Amino acid sequence: MKATARAHPIQGLVKYHGMRDDELRLPYHDSISVCTAPSSTTTTVAFDESLDGDRYVIDGEAVDGRGRERIEAVVSHVRERADVDDPVRFESENDFPTNVGFGSSSSGFAAAARALCTAAELDLSLPEISTVARRGSASAARAVTGGFSDLHAGLNDTDCRSERIESGLEDDLRIVSALVPAYKETEEAHREAADSHMFEARLAHIHSQLAEMRDALRGGNFERTFELAEHDSLSLAATTMTGPSGWVYWQPATLEIFDVVRDLRESGVPAYFSTDTGASVYVNTTAEHVDRVESAVADCGVDTRIWEVGGPAHVLDESEALF
Repeated sequence: MKATARAHPIQGLVKYHGMRDDELRLPYHDSISVCTAPSSTTTTVAFDESLDGDRYVIDGEAVDGRGRERIEAVVSHVRERADVDDPVRFESENDFPTNVGFGSSSSGFAAAARALCTAAELDLSLPEISTVARRGSASAARAVTGGFSDLHAGLNDTDCRSERIESGLEDDLRIVSALVPAYKETEEAHREAADSHMFEARLAHIHSQLAEMRDALRGGNFERTFELAEHDSLSLAATTMTGPSGWVYWQPATLEIFDVVRDLRESGVPAYFSTDTGASVYVNTTAEHVDRVESAVADCGVDTRIWEVGGPAHVLDESEALF
C-alpha cells in the first residue's frame, strides 16, 4: 500500500480569509485560484504494518508541532474512510521556496491527499479528494483539481469541495514569480480574520467579485480576470493588516514591484500583480510579454521564475517514489 503523487501550488485570485470551522477547515466563502507549474510538491506515502509509528518528513526534516498535527488530520481521515490501521511513512519534497507566499501548503496537502487515497485504495474523484486535502489546507482543495479551480463554501464535504473552471486563458497565461524572502504565518492570520473591522466589508463584496471572476475566466477575458485578482490582493491585505495582530507582510521590494507593474501597464504591457499571504509577488502577464515583464521585475533585485498554468494532482510511476 504505497503511492507517490505530485501537485502544483496555487496563486489565489479571489482568496478566502478566515474559517468558520478550524477542524474541518471550512472557509466563510468560496475562493478561486490558478495552479502554477512547473513548481510542485512530490509526496510518497506507504501504509506499513512493520513500522512502530507514523513518520513524517518534509524536505529531509522530521515534522513536529502544528505541522505534524495538520498532516495527521489528513492521514486520520483517510484511515477512517479506508478502514486502515497500519502506520504510515510519509516523505515530501518541494522544488520551490516554501513559507514565503507561494502556496506550498496547497501543493503539499494536495499531493499528500492524492498519494494517501491511492495508497489506501480509495476510489475517489478529484472533487472528492479535494475534501480530504482541505483538512490540511483549504487552498489544497483547489490544488487537487488544478488549473483554474473554485472551492465552494459549505458545512460538509458534499458542499465544500473544489471544481475546475474551464478557461481559454490557460494556454496564454504566464506568471512571473518574484521572491521576496520574508517568513509568514498564514494560519494565525486566518484564525483572527473575523476580528478585523474590515472583515464584514470584505464579506459584503466578495460574492459579487466571485461571480465576476467566474464570468471573466469562462469568457477568457485576461484584463478583467487579473484586474480583479489585483484588487482582491489589496482587499485581503487591508483585512489582515487591521486584525488584532496588525499583520503587515509586504516589504519594500513588494511595493517596488507593484510600482514597476503599474508602469508596465501604463506603457501598454498587460501585467497585473497579485499576492497571497506573504511578501512575494505574482505578476500575471501573457506569453508574448513575459520576457519583458520578467526583466523589469528582476531589476528590482529579486529572484524570479516564470510559471505557467498547472494541472491537477496526479499519481506518479513507482520509479519516481521518494523511498
